[in-house]
Amino acid sequence: MSPKTLTHSGEKLSYDPRIIASYYHYRPWLAWSRALKIIIGFGVFFLSLKFDEWLNRNQRAKDKRANQLRQLLTRMGPTFIKVGQALSTRPDLVRKDFLEELVKLQDQLPPFDNKIAYGIIEKQLGRSIKEIFSDLSLNPVAAASLGQVYRGRLHSGEEVAVKVQRPNLRPILTLDLYLMRQAASRLSCWLPLNLGHDLTMIIDEFGAKLFEEIDYLNEGRNAEEFATNFHNDSCVKVPSIYWRYTSNEVLTLEWLDGFKLNDTKRIRAAGLDPEEIIKIGVISGLKQLLEHGFFHADPHPGNLIAMPNGTMGYIDFGMMDQLDESTKEILVDAIIHLVNQDYNYLAEDYVKLGFLAPNTDIRPIVPALEALLGNAINQNVGDFNFKTITDQFSELMYDYPFRIPAKFALIIRSLITQEGIALSLNKYFKIVEVAYPYVARRLLTGESPQLRQRLLNILFKNGKFQWQRLENLILVARTDGSFDVLPTARLGIQYLLSEEGKFLRRQLLLALTEDERLHTEEVQRLWELVKDDLQPNRLLDVAFSMLTKFSREGAAAMIPKAPSFFSTPQN
Repeated sequence: MSPKTLTHSGEKLSYDPRIIASYYHYRPWLAWSRALKIIIGFGVFFLSLKFDEWLNRNQRAKDKRANQLRQLLTRMGPTFIKVGQALSTRPDLVRKDFLEELVKLQDQLPPFDNKIAYGIIEKQLGRSIKEIFSDLSLNPVAAASLGQVYRGRLHSGEEVAVKVQRPNLRPILTLDLYLMRQAASRLSCWLPLNLGHDLTMIIDEFGAKLFEEIDYLNEGRNAEEFATNFHNDSCVKVPSIYWRYTSNEVLTLEWLDGFKLNDTKRIRAAGLDPEEIIKIGVISGLKQLLEHGFFHADPHPGNLIAMPNGTMGYIDFGMMDQLDESTKEILVDAIIHLVNQDYNYLAEDYVKLGFLAPNTDIRPIVPALEALLGNAINQNVGDFNFKTITDQFSELMYDYPFRIPAKFALIIRSLITQEGIALSLNKYFKIVEVAYPYVARRLLTGESPQLRQRLLNILFKNGKFQWQRLENLILVARTDGSFDVLPTARLGIQYLLSEEGKFLRRQLLLALTEDERLHTEEVQRLWELVKDDLQPNRLLDVAFSMLTKFSREGAAAMIPKAPSFFSTPQN
């Protein structure tokens, strides 16, 4: 049995640390040379850090070491490049100056030999290159840490991208993960890291994701699920997968023409509006997190392209993750508690999401959250910067027992990357200016009972109706071009007339008369805000459709009683 086969489980590739450990336990000589290379490389780096400490060198030396670390990870190969990328989103594990350098880490490596790549294609697909393609580029059009991409054309005429995995990649990754896990089990108790759980568990999470990423069959399934989620969204393009020409190590998919999102000159030259491209990217990212729960965890400029027709293309689906319904609901709760500045409840949300251990005493954490996040919330939306907040939050990690669960490390990485791409197109871009209207629109349209309940949580505080919050939500939502007040008003009226809306009817009556006065000024302000959208002819159409629906439902409710009047008496 070889390290290439010990990780197979049928057709699906899987990471199993026990099987890997068993394999290398009886073949220790296979790990010695690689371990020696790693020890020497990192030993020199840590000695350099110690010399800087002993000589009390300045910040310039620290910046040099951060750069040295990035170059070291690159030399060590694919596994360590991926480690560097993962650590770039872990402020609870890595100090700030290293983080700033690691976020620059690109998984770009020299391409491997074309003959080897062609051989992999033929072996994996069981036929010659000429039998599969009418044309295939002689050299790769892109090369990364895990594979490289060729441009080709099928005999049926479709233009395709052919992704070929690096040779012997799985044994290399398997050996590196084994050595990391062995080191973690022996050194974790000596490391001053605020992990929240065993270091080997973090490595296992990383290994499982890495093995998913190198399984091209899994990537193809991810692409199709992603396409299904966005099939009604004309702004997002997902390439088709050609399963007949796809295997674990070769992925053939539809070729998409376009421009990398950080290629500002070509985007503008094509007559595209960078602001619209930014908006599509942010909104599609929010849909992934808050609607579908299935999100792209690695949206760097090489994986997202601006297409000539103004849509955005996603072209790499190796690193994806899933949020369950409960997590999505808690995330929305956390946003609401943040907006309402309810920091006690926000700290409880952090416990539910896994940022804090279940038995954590949150009382000393609440004032720290208020001090950190209160300033951000009180800022003008245009001054809000997501990366600034995460940098400030990273400092909190060392004072309180926070840890970032692997799933949220991916989310943070995704958001920071999207903001960075947007800033490359527009240096004045603020992610919240796009995200906040989307969230406001979703809350106001309330397409699910859960969202309607969360809207109520925003509009009522300490039993009192928050008129200003409703005004702000409508104002913000209207900056989203897809928001229409009238359908939202119709949904609101239907909800008020329903059994579910009984509580809200009572609360609104109290709100109109609370503090021993009629709140006519607040109602007048709301009317001034929406009256231009509520034209008489549109109101009549809505009233007629609601009356028709009510009549149908009323008739349906009476139908079970009708047979008693029309049935023939039995003899």
